[in-house]
Amino acid sequence: MSTPHNSANKGDIAKLVLMPGDPLRAKFVAETYLENPVCFNNVRGMLGYTGTYKGHRVSVMGSGMGMPSIGIYSYELFNFYGVEAIIRIGSTGAMRADIDLYEVILADSAYSESSYAEQFCGYTDKVMLPNAQLNAQLKESAEKLNYKLIGGCVNSSDVFYYDESVMAANVSKALNEYHCVCAEMESFALFANARKLGKKAACLLTVSDNIVTHAETTPEERQQSFTRMMEVALQVSELYD
Repeated sequence: MSTPHNSANKGDIAKLVLMPGDPLRAKFVAETYLENPVCFNNVRGMLGYTGTYKGHRVSVMGSGMGMPSIGIYSYELFNFYGVEAIIRIGSTGAMRADIDLYEVILADSAYSESSYAEQFCGYTDKVMLPNAQLNAQLKESAEKLNYKLIGGCVNSSDVFYYDESVMAANVSKALNEYHCVCAEMESFALFANARKLGKKAACLLTVSDNIVTHAETTPEERQQSFTRMMEVALQVSELYD
């Protein structure tokens, strides 16, 4: 069985999928951490791999950028391939000066002005939640690895390049009304899909830049250096094999 966006057959994909935005980060995770990784998809260059981590089967696949893109890929994984849980492992821009580059953030909610959830299934909520059990498992994983996690609401935006005339108001709303700690572009849609389909979703983010201090990482660093969130996510594979 295949879909318009995924050439995998049923059974090719594990019950747990790690989902970075960048397909090259998916390739990096597979080649760095997985034993005997097999590429199950390269349609449109959206690479997906299945292998084992410490003996436990796990998959990793890119989602692309933005809510429509992760909406498509995560829906197909959940609905057609029997995936039970997706952990987004992405990059994010910190919205507070006291959050440094490479800090790892675990989303405890995702705020968005996007119409994705309403158009998808009629949800009108401005905030979507991850799965509480999966978040608890990720926290336990981080504790075992002695890695720090910052919890908080993430701002899932449809826009990367804001016009200056509206940027200040949008940032102020995210900070002051929803107490967002960082900005990204996918988690709200992932959480909406999981909620509707009765699946589990969570989001780990590594700080790639800071919109307050203007510190930033390079594209190469974003592909290959965000290893702590990868390791935290991989540790829970034993619970879904």
